Amino acid sequence: MLATNEFEFEELTNKLETHLIDTKASWLKPHFSLVYRSIFSKNSFKKLENFCNDIVVKYPNLIFDTNDFASLPESAMVSLLKRDDLQMKEVKIWDYVIKWGISQNRALPTNLDEWSKENFLTLKTTLQQCLPHIRYFHLSGDEVLDSIRPYKKILDKQLWKDIDQHFLSPERPVKSIILPARSVSIEELPPRTEEPKEHFSTIISEDHAAEISTWIDRKTTEYTNNPYRFELILRGSRDGFAPQTFWDICHGHTGTILVMKVKGTDEILGGYNPLTWVKNNNNKEQWMKTKDSFIFSLKNGNIRNSIISRVKITQNAILNVRKIDQKVSGPYFGQDFYMRSLNSNNFTLDDDCYCRNFDGWYYEKPIRASSDNFSIIDYEVFKIVRKS
Repeated sequence: MLATNEFEFEELTNKLETHLIDTKASWLKPHFSLVYRSIFSKNSFKKLENFCNDIVVKYPNLIFDTNDFASLPESAMVSLLKRDDLQMKEVKIWDYVIKWGISQNRALPTNLDEWSKENFLTLKTTLQQCLPHIRYFHLSGDEVLDSIRPYKKILDKQLWKDIDQHFLSPERPVKSIILPARSVSIEELPPRTEEPKEHFSTIISEDHAAEISTWIDRKTTEYTNNPYRFELILRGSRDGFAPQTFWDICHGHTGTILVMKVKGTDEILGGYNPLTWVKNNNNKEQWMKTKDSFIFSLKNGNIRNSIISRVKITQNAILNVRKIDQKVSGPYFGQDFYMRSLNSNNFTLDDDCYCRNFDGWYYEKPIRASSDNFSIIDYEVFKIVRKS
């Protein structure tokens, strides 16, 4: 995207920018700081700027508490300061602005008492685009005395005079512009002994997870205290339903559970891969051998009983598809159960996912009785981690 922008391929640049937002959310998250600085240094990606700023105003620490905060472009800083919904106390915003300004001028003395008139002028010049966006008149008296007053020399004389007057006589009009207070929703929560747990899945329950864990350990009695933690790696409704997304996100993960909700039924289907998913970079498919993989359907709604089907042809238990097929094919458990989207690049739109409904193939028995092909509502992939 940066390269096409350099060559002024405007239409392609716009398409790539939209592509990043719509389909690569899972990539943007771990690379957020890099993306944020890149787009503002070029100042050409308004869609991404708005997308990223909508995230930063809710979670300011993504930018303000990073080690490379000092390298934040001025345009990025100003764009955030303009936001009425930046979720930080105003005095903290001021502190970060001062910190950023000083970091742009390494020659400034570390001891504020040693600053000269020229030092304050240097900082004022650096922050000239930032200072007008601070909400000075919504600070407390103590905050003004402790944080603003030491740097009053970087403010216009009329502004400092108006701030001083405002705290002596709040009802008296001032000449400076009074910006609205930010809509910061900082709530004081009562103390509690345990944080509420977000449910780990939108598809399966804790009981389902215990049943699956029992199958992993080949136990005959279902666990009442699950020894495994299900750590979410991928969720279609969050990360996207393109087959390539599965390989991009799940590559390198070992010991995973796949679960999916079949469209139009109560069925929950899934599979366990004890091996590592590998995103092939060649055009040769790779069959993986294991005796421990299995596929399953779970009791849910009008589905009264769960079914587990263990691998029978162990040398063809799991398929890591070749590179050219990753655009249409997701995970494969033998040829008995797989996810695929031949035409729409979306597992939810065409009936290309498959689960056989007859006996005698790669896994012991079928896990569903209805027609072979289907599409899904959502799917998730979890890494199975033994609790310490």
